[in-house]
Amino acid sequence: MYMDPPTKRVLALWVSLLLGCSSGPSARGAPESAGSARPVNAEVVVWQSPLEREHPLAGKIWDVERERFVERSALIAQIRSAQLVLLGEQHDNADHHQLQAWLLQGLIDHGRRPALVLEMLNVEQQPSVDQALAARAGADAFARAVDWEHSGWPAFALYRPLFERALHAELALVAAGIDRKVAMGIARGGTGALDPALVERFALNDALSPEVAEHARKEMADAHCGLLPASMLDTMVLVQRARDARLAERMHASGANGGAVLIAGAGHVRNDRGVPAELARAYGAASLALGLLEVETGVHAPAAYAAHFDAPRLPFAFVWFTPRASDTDHCAELRASMQHGASPGENR
Repeated sequence: MYMDPPTKRVLALWVSLLLGCSSGPSARGAPESAGSARPVNAEVVVWQSPLEREHPLAGKIWDVERERFVERSALIAQIRSAQLVLLGEQHDNADHHQLQAWLLQGLIDHGRRPALVLEMLNVEQQPSVDQALAARAGADAFARAVDWEHSGWPAFALYRPLFERALHAELALVAAGIDRKVAMGIARGGTGALDPALVERFALNDALSPEVAEHARKEMADAHCGLLPASMLDTMVLVQRARDARLAERMHASGANGGAVLIAGAGHVRNDRGVPAELARAYGAASLALGLLEVETGVHAPAAYAAHFDAPRLPFAFVWFTPRASDTDHCAELRASMQHGASPGENR
């Protein structure tokens, strides 16, 4: 299963439910080179991730439907023609954010002013986002305004190129994530913790088909390194569905005029059961999903990466392959953290 590397933030919800304790954020720092990364331009990609830069797929773009490689010019043409664009990332990969910034600039240069919808900012932060935009804050001032440092997401230096482009172009920034308190409310009380209108529009009370439910549970188990108790898998699937629904709702609402670009983890952007599927089901809205994927040693066939999504084919319209940011075994880190975890009631 191809998922973003898990951190303590990923496990904070279910650890809190199991142990009744609060869990502090755990953001991984940026690579040393990320702060000075050069913007991606139309001619050259300056990779920031250190691993597999010479991999045959690194830098290549795969058209999933046509089963062929395409040039960047073809990809940007497709993106410019789409009203709703979803860019799926691995959160701690600096190259993914550089490529997102390049794609966003491609829209801006074409006269588009899409809203930038962000999983990393919770809906409740929208007033702070709006105040920072009104103050014409620079990227670092914006990060302080939304308290990025304590959010649990990877270091802001990784995301700076994307925010610099958006702020310079004075794009609307839309907070679309579900915060931990809401997620815990869903886990404890089901859909009763959500806006009834959201529940109804996205049919969150309806059971998934057995096949989809099985795949979704496996996705949650793999995403959490096999550490989730089996009894919590359905709970986490519901939380994931609620996140997808909220992202789709915010994207649709903000994209009516100049369109919208969603920045979210690759798992949310998959078009078989992620945000694209929710946009289609709730609004009949078409969208274009791009997956930014890290290459793997010895895996040279694009179609082979579908197995990491437990899918018969890659669940995106296009895939852009990049080098890997790290070979760190995050699951091993988490297992060690759990073994040395605090007892119930302790903070960590």
